[in-house]
Amino acid sequence: MDDQGTAALGRRRLAAAGAGALTIATALTLRAAAGGDFTKYAGDALYTVLLHTLVVLAVPRVRPRTAAAVALGLSWAVEFAQLSPVPAELSAHSTAARLVLGTTFNPADLLCYVVGAAAALLVHQLTTRRQAAVRAA
Repeated sequence: MDDQGTAALGRRRLAAAGAGALTIATALTLRAAAGGDFTKYAGDALYTVLLHTLVVLAVPRVRPRTAAAVALGLSWAVEFAQLSPVPAELSAHSTAARLVLGTTFNPADLLCYVVGAAAALLVHQLTTRRQAAVRAA
């Protein structure tokens, strides 16, 4: 890979890290400023957005649809894992585990993850197209 390709991958990783930090800040701000169902379901969607950014951070050449599918699949896997007692048990002993794994299964969360994956996909596609247009110019 040439220097230009390496630099492009570095920029993608930096953008993904920035998007991840912004996603976390948004989720924490929502949690601190509001409550109720909106905050809970927005947090679920943001969880999937964060997973999408982590996929791009790990694999910067990943296609937007692939990153969204992986993020959605991971979100659903964590939610379905909550049908077992393991996440609740781990969450009882660790705040980090509670934030990552949750505690109880909620079917409505599955739809929220779809919303988050769709939002992340849209932003990823738009930025990818914009980058391609800039390179073509």
